[in-house]
Amino acid sequence: MPIYTKGGDKGSTSLYDGTRVRKDSLRVDTYGTFDELNANVSLADKFCVKAENKAILQKIEYKMFFLQGEIATQTAGKFNANSRVITDDDVTMLEQVIDRYTAELPKVTSFILPGASLAGAQLHICRTVCRRAERMFVRFSTDVEVRPVLERYVNRLSDFFYIMARSEDYEYQINELTDQVMKRYAQAVGR
Repeated sequence: MPIYTKGGDKGSTSLYDGTRVRKDSLRVDTYGTFDELNANVSLADKFCVKAENKAILQKIEYKMFFLQGEIATQTAGKFNANSRVITDDDVTMLEQVIDRYTAELPKVTSFILPGASLAGAQLHICRTVCRRAERMFVRFSTDVEVRPVLERYVNRLSDFFYIMARSEDYEYQINELTDQVMKRYAQAVGR
């Protein structure tokens, strides 16, 4: 399959169901912004030090394909019949991660800088791109009927990225503290 088709040379593109639309349409802009988010999620997962976070983010990357695919289909039934879709279980999974990490991490009593670690900083980029994508999605959903579960999923995503960033920053701080203690110990015992 060739990389280029020349089909978009005049400013249009094909949706999943074959419908041609302008590349600057809100639909294309919306799923394109979620695609941008997904590329950022992929980068974040490479920076993560906590194995569980890497695994969760990789699951989210696949879910983003389903979300983008559904947005990129004018005739929803054509996508839903041929692909997996976002479900209430996916929303529940995000909520469970958010709730568990919120309970495990120290309480936040003020604004925090966006990222003490590379992973945390990248996850905050994911959070901000996600919020932009959500704003586009809300505009898109005023003109096009979307499944309510997509609205719930998109609404949970930015909170999910926030708590993941906090988790990675906490892990980073613990590792830094451990490294400092070990260096002081090595100096104390003359190594």
